[in-house]
Amino acid sequence: MIPLCAPENAKRPTALALGSFDGLHLGHKKVIKAISKESIGVPTVVSFWPHPREVLFGESRLRLDLPNEKTFLLEPLGIEQLVLVPFNRTLASKSAEEFVDEILVKTLHAKHIAVGENFRFGRNREGDTSTLKKIGASLGIKISIIPILEDNHGRLSSSRVRRALNEGDLKHAKDLLKRPYTFKGMVEKGRGLGKKIGWPTANLKIDGRKFLPSLGVYAAWASIANKKERFSAVMNIGPQPTIDPNSLSAVEVHLLDKKIDLLGHELIIEPVHRIRLQKKFENIEELSKQISLDAILAKEILFKTSKFK
Repeated sequence: MIPLCAPENAKRPTALALGSFDGLHLGHKKVIKAISKESIGVPTVVSFWPHPREVLFGESRLRLDLPNEKTFLLEPLGIEQLVLVPFNRTLASKSAEEFVDEILVKTLHAKHIAVGENFRFGRNREGDTSTLKKIGASLGIKISIIPILEDNHGRLSSSRVRRALNEGDLKHAKDLLKRPYTFKGMVEKGRGLGKKIGWPTANLKIDGRKFLPSLGVYAAWASIANKKERFSAVMNIGPQPTIDPNSLSAVEVHLLDKKIDLLGHELIIEPVHRIRLQKKFENIEELSKQISLDAILAKEILFKTSKFK
């Protein structure tokens, strides 16, 4: 796995791709490709953490890919390190020229910088690609500006991936990402309510900064971290409106036709298809019957997707 590091700990000099690259879709990969085989510096991706809008406007910005997940995605692209620049109000107050000089040049020793054509930087987003070109020319730094990638529905963006996940459309999200969308979580002890009705579940503790699909019941693949075998599963994202109307939203996974003690293990989940929205049933018996139907449908869906993968 490539290292995840602060700017002062990075290997230098660098050839860097600068941006958030959240979701790492094809548009992002074009920017990264511009520096991935560069011989004049260590191929590096540079991003801000936390997201600038969290610091400046107090907005919650859930990530499609958390930094430790992104390192696995970047390594096959020829990137040798992921550098996270701590974003705070001091950094936000720096001019475009100060940012390039202090962070990219003096700290990272940048020899080549690649960005998308809509990239903005510096105090009040004053800097754009023309600014970066001028600064690069004055400092002898190679600058690559990569055009926005579009398809028949407009420009590729992380927002489109989020919208697909919000709609429970995992197929569309996969098409945009060119890979399955996944998330992971540690299995922690629950209240055992699922077991009482015949459907024991693994209760996952998910990093609160991770973007999840919309509430509902899903057919999903589940695997234990660092192990190759994957298991068919039915998953619920949301509260428990029938069993406990006051319960908080949670992620619960039931392995189909497999009994394993998962407590304390980290599970990697690949949701494949949203079977239905959440619903409050008249009683526990009706809920159990519905879960039986969900399980049958989940098996059919997962069989088809594995057959035609």
